[in-house]
Amino acid sequence: MSEFRHYSRYYKEMGGALALYIVVLIVSLRWGMQLEHGPLQTLVFLSPMLPFLLGVWAVVRQIRRSDEFMRKISLEHLAITAGITAGWTFTYGFLENAGFPRLSMFTVWPAMGAVWAVLSVAQAWRNRGPA
Repeated sequence: MSEFRHYSRYYKEMGGALALYIVVLIVSLRWGMQLEHGPLQTLVFLSPMLPFLLGVWAVVRQIRRSDEFMRKISLEHLAITAGITAGWTFTYGFLENAGFPRLSMFTVWPAMGAVWAVLSVAQAWRNRGPA
């Protein structure tokens, strides 16, 4: 499979998962707020995790379709991302003890995504051919 088709397929899978996630998130927030506290409300608020899992599936499929070099790069980026995010969250935990505002767990994924994006851009810049 050509590299373009390889990534095109991934972008379609991930784009579909993200679009579905946005729709389910909006519906779950609007509907869930109207429900009484209890198991049904909890399930409604957890429902965006189903399309999120489709996004995870898209990433796993992309890695499995990749060649050995890209798998190596992906693993390196994952390890670095996990280390930086763990260091940041652990450090911030101490800052919360010093009076800094508590952060929601929703800040962890955007932080991980930002680190991964910076690593990907840096890798692409480093691997670009001569001008």
